[in-house]
Amino acid sequence: MSQLQLYLQQPFVQRALLVGVLVALCASLLGVTLVLRRFSFIGDGLSHVAFGAMAVAAVAGLTNDMLLVLPVTILCAVLLLAGGSNAKIKGDAAVAMISVGALAVGYLLMNLFPPSGKSNISGDVCTTLFGGTSILTLKPLEVWLSIALSVVVVIFFVLFYHKIFSVTFDESFAAATGANTRLYNLIIAVIIAVVIVLAMKLVGSLLISALVVFPALSAMRVLKSFRAVSVCAACISVLCAAAGILIAAVAGTPVGSTIVVADMAVFGIFSLIGFARTK
Repeated sequence: MSQLQLYLQQPFVQRALLVGVLVALCASLLGVTLVLRRFSFIGDGLSHVAFGAMAVAAVAGLTNDMLLVLPVTILCAVLLLAGGSNAKIKGDAAVAMISVGALAVGYLLMNLFPPSGKSNISGDVCTTLFGGTSILTLKPLEVWLSIALSVVVVIFFVLFYHKIFSVTFDESFAAATGANTRLYNLIIAVIIAVVIVLAMKLVGSLLISALVVFPALSAMRVLKSFRAVSVCAACISVLCAAAGILIAAVAGTPVGSTIVVADMAVFGIFSLIGFARTK
């Protein structure tokens, strides 16, 4: 306990906790909508796009890779989510194509054109894919971006709850009632893209889907209404992110993997509760 108190007094741990909790909150709120719309793996797809863009930025020698990573990820998110019924390649097929394509191109470029000053490419790639200590070395800009993003997501979710509900369950009916479904899809796409880019520092690009999927599925084991599932998923995600970061700091385990294991444990508990309630 004294060791944990010592860690909590450190500014870098406090920043990591703040950003981790806020990113997890945003991912869980959007995750309910994405899971219900059968876009559970969009986190994987967009994270691999971000990895590919990050590799291009590294090869090009950009000092601030956000200038390339964020616009490219947002563009791909818009193509995936805002395309709607007009898209020729839809749903999981489009996500799979973008996912494996971007991952392959990014890793190929980093091997063909190694960034200057980077001797351990495999180690850098592994850290990017599975997460590392970058969450503990956050810059002030990333902290403020996370705070601003969480405020925007919560306000958007509260103000447009009924529109999000209708777009999630029946997009055609929502459009027939006069809702601008394309605009709402566009906003959701932009927000989820920013969440994915920020979450890469938390859990790595291969584990991001856990932040999107597990809290939503856990809440769905015991609750039925959209509102209740959303609130419960947000609480689960925040608690698991905080617990994962603190356990990782004390035990010396990888931050991203620890958070995902915490989410898995909660999913197992909620699954047992849901099973018991059906008996």
